[in-house]
Amino acid sequence: MIRIGETTIDLQDPLVLAALGAAALVLVLFTLVIMTLRATARSASLAQPILNQMGNLGNRVQALSDGQQQLAGGLHHVSEAQAAAQTRLLALMEQRLAEVSRGMTESLHGTATRTARSLGELQQRLETIDKAQANIEKLSGNVLSLQDILSNKQTRGAFGEIQLHDIVQKALPADAYTMQATLSNGRRADCLVHLPNPPGPICIDSKFPLEAYEALRRAETPGQTAEAQRAMRVAVRAHIRAIAERYVIEGETADGALMFLPSEAVYAELHANFPEIVREGFGLKIWIVSPTTCMAVLNTMRAVLKDARMREQAGAIRKELGMLYGDVERLGVRVESLDRHFSQAAKDIEDIKISAEKTGRRARRLDNFDFEELAPDTDPAIVPPLPPPV
Repeated sequence: MIRIGETTIDLQDPLVLAALGAAALVLVLFTLVIMTLRATARSASLAQPILNQMGNLGNRVQALSDGQQQLAGGLHHVSEAQAAAQTRLLALMEQRLAEVSRGMTESLHGTATRTARSLGELQQRLETIDKAQANIEKLSGNVLSLQDILSNKQTRGAFGEIQLHDIVQKALPADAYTMQATLSNGRRADCLVHLPNPPGPICIDSKFPLEAYEALRRAETPGQTAEAQRAMRVAVRAHIRAIAERYVIEGETADGALMFLPSEAVYAELHANFPEIVREGFGLKIWIVSPTTCMAVLNTMRAVLKDARMREQAGAIRKELGMLYGDVERLGVRVESLDRHFSQAAKDIEDIKISAEKTGRRARRLDNFDFEELAPDTDPAIVPPLPPPV
């Protein structure tokens, strides 16, 4: 039991015990509060830097959020710009692809057209080649036929005559030559050109011993060549002498004749390897001609014929000139007569003008009643009668 002043407290009293327990509990609670406040103060002092850091961190987070929003806006703009650029790129690519496609189409069309044209031209050329091939085959047959013709003496002579006739027909007028003309000795010349005297009509022979030339062409060894050359000298010399004996007639033909060779190759062979035969022909006045030189000789003959015909017509020309001179003289006389008529007509017109002037003066006097002045002041002009018309 505890006594405090006048108050006695019984420690065994349940109420006292309860009060003491409650007081002890309050004290403990108070102590805990104080301790808590002290811990809170310490915690607050310790948490202030953390709060500051948390504030800074919140600011940074806010700035990061703002940057993220700006980045999102920039990304949106970039996305829109990329989409627009992609759209433009797609449009440009489509346009370029369309142009390339159109160009390729046009190019392919042009290539197809050119190819078709080239194929058409190729077809035409192939047709031309086929025709040429046919002509070559035909020509080959003709060459074989020509060889057959030239192998026969009679047909070879006919071939030379045809070629000679074609050349003469082109070079001379129709009345200047005669084909297959018969001479007074009974020989028949292949062509007779009617030249005036001198030199007189000249004969052209178109036959030639071609066997010797063919043998010369076929010769392979020097011995064969020498033998063919000897045979050719003999044949050509004999042919030249035969022409001189048959177609040169004194008083009827010219003192020479022409030996026509239907081949330029034979002509060149003679002048290149047999000059003595050519000189022998010159000595007998037998001139060897090829188709080319024959045309030149015939053109010279044509000039001679033209000059001779002009000389034949000289008398007629002189007569015509005399008649022309007479016509000119008569024309001069008639011009002089016409000039006289013109002079007389001019004089008559002058007299008529004088009479007209006098008539006019008299008419004016009559109009003014000047009867005293009607007397003639001069003798009246006598107008001669007009000459009869011519």
